[in-house]
Amino acid sequence: MNTIHACLGALALSGCGLISSDITNFDLDLPSKTFSVDTSGWQVNQMAADLYLGTSCASSPTVCSSAATNACPMNCTGTCDTTTMKCDLGLQVAIHQTIDLQSEKPELKTINDQPIIHVTIDSLTYAVSANTLNVATPAMKVYVAPMSVMDPNDPMAQQIGTIDPVPAMAIVASKDMTYTPNGKQILMDTMGDFKNPFNVIVGSSLVLQMGDPVPTGKLDASVHIKAHAAP
Repeated sequence: MNTIHACLGALALSGCGLISSDITNFDLDLPSKTFSVDTSGWQVNQMAADLYLGTSCASSPTVCSSAATNACPMNCTGTCDTTTMKCDLGLQVAIHQTIDLQSEKPELKTINDQPIIHVTIDSLTYAVSANTLNVATPAMKVYVAPMSVMDPNDPMAQQIGTIDPVPAMAIVASKDMTYTPNGKQILMDTMGDFKNPFNVIVGSSLVLQMGDPVPTGKLDASVHIKAHAAP
């Protein structure tokens, strides 16, 4: 990754676009990005779900994918459970928020002649401020992607970490996200290309099996990135 090291040698002569040669550290403590998991968006009722989840897929595993819309009109997938040979219903979570570093951190405009900056991630935490969900969440994956990408399954979405499962009705004050092996580096590289806004995407699938209650309620959460950029 290119850095602004090449600029440093010329600071005394030209400033390389910086207002002052004393500027060596940019605070990238970003505003929290909020997201919600709202069960009303799936439009699933218990009777339709029970009928679907009781469907046998022993003779035709593909029946589940075609029948899923009978239980859930949108943002759902159907799969055949190879243990029970009944249909499972996956309720998809795909939420995104855009980060535009040049707008959120105007001081970066002082280095407009630099295409890349060197970013260090200080922390990436999440919090759950309200939770009326009657079921625990699955682990939720966190991705970064170009601003045009909003689907966590898109090939251009890169997973950077995981949010631990949240128990039903539980509140989480603040907790560190668990990074993937190269997640922190992916985030640093993405933020280093500071002139290009990007999306943070939270994605998961809440799987219902035969006998499970239909999820109700809503979870409100946030992701908070603290970082700095330095030569």
